[in-house]
Amino acid sequence: MLHNPSRPSRKRPVLIVLHQERSSPGRVGQLLEAKGFPLDIRRPVLGQSLPDTLQQHAGAVVFGGPMSANDPDAFVRTEIDWLDVPLKENRPYLGICLGAQMLVRHLGGMVAPRPDGQVEIGWYPLHPTEHGRLLMHWPRMVYHFHREGFDLPHGSKLLATGDTYPNQAFRYGENAWGLQFHAELTRAMMQRWVVHGAHRFVMPNAQVGRVHLEGRMLFDAPLKAWLSDFLDLVFEKQEQAAQ
Repeated sequence: MLHNPSRPSRKRPVLIVLHQERSSPGRVGQLLEAKGFPLDIRRPVLGQSLPDTLQQHAGAVVFGGPMSANDPDAFVRTEIDWLDVPLKENRPYLGICLGAQMLVRHLGGMVAPRPDGQVEIGWYPLHPTEHGRLLMHWPRMVYHFHREGFDLPHGSKLLATGDTYPNQAFRYGENAWGLQFHAELTRAMMQRWVVHGAHRFVMPNAQVGRVHLEGRMLFDAPLKAWLSDFLDLVFEKQEQAAQ
């Protein structure tokens, strides 16, 4: 489904891949539309197809979801295989949480929980690497909601690390990016996650819901500013070069 911003744009749409019927691209979608990119929203889990080429798109964002990149569901395998399209065409691709884990699986890496069962659910420190610092300024704290991490794919550059799961952000080639953390949550989205995900707060290293909401007041503004700059890095420069 093509969702147009309120103002006209000559930019190509960004393909948005979501994994639940009521999922939203959140602040990623809001910022992309504010930058003039229409959104082409697809939900393969509901039987919607993905395009055979991204030549008519500015790139793609694959979001998170409650499933695992290791799940046997047909749509999971189809999405992982579909990543051949942006990689072979060298089109901008951003994978967030599950989307990053799918990219790792496509590139031959492993997705798995920690042996001790520790998760990242809440706000945790982020540490940029030298490669990351050369690209941009990164936020000090980021929001997580996951219980699996991933290998760094062969040939990738690690951009940021974490204390519990070491691989938090990476770049593969020029135009493929993976993020373990969530910068896309609006306040309403976080409140829904805290309500519907409360049963996970007893897991090792998880934070209780109150800490999620208090952390938003402390850490969300720099995270939002970083996301805007990061989306420019992923999509804006490539789209300007194509025009």
